[in-house]
Amino acid sequence: MTKKPIKFEDRPYRPCVGIMLVNEANGIFVGSRVDTPGENWQMPQGGIDKGETPREAALRELEEEVGTNQAEIIAESADWHAYDIPPALSDRLWKGKYRGQTQRWFLMRFLGKDEDIVLDRHVREFSDWRWTPIDQLVDHIVPFKRDIYEKVITEFAPLLSTSKNT
Repeated sequence: MTKKPIKFEDRPYRPCVGIMLVNEANGIFVGSRVDTPGENWQMPQGGIDKGETPREAALRELEEEVGTNQAEIIAESADWHAYDIPPALSDRLWKGKYRGQTQRWFLMRFLGKDEDIVLDRHVREFSDWRWTPIDQLVDHIVPFKRDIYEKVITEFAPLLSTSKNT
């Protein structure tokens, strides 16, 4: 017997974390996804494994996607932020299981050097990376994530000047 596909609007959100990693100059780490050609940059993010807290997931995802543990958590978002992905992408990525993601975001201060970032330490998710000024962060993000990024920027931007290393 074949399972009937779940209508997009009835699908749940995938529990996930997002990371706003900032360097000493308050540049924001963004990576260009291996599986999405073009100017589609994003901050690191990933699913929360069973039995894992959001904080634990954020630290694990930092190591997996950025290839470093040279960071400290400065803040955690007050709320979960959800977004829908295009239905065709949902069907391809998650075989129609999720409609999008609900994310707990973490602001982290990068404590290392650029050489400490090793994109292929785990399964490579980013083909390239750079530090981006916060006022340019939303410009190159895929449209369906822009609202979430604006909310995260609004919440974390006031903390950047106070959390900057001196």
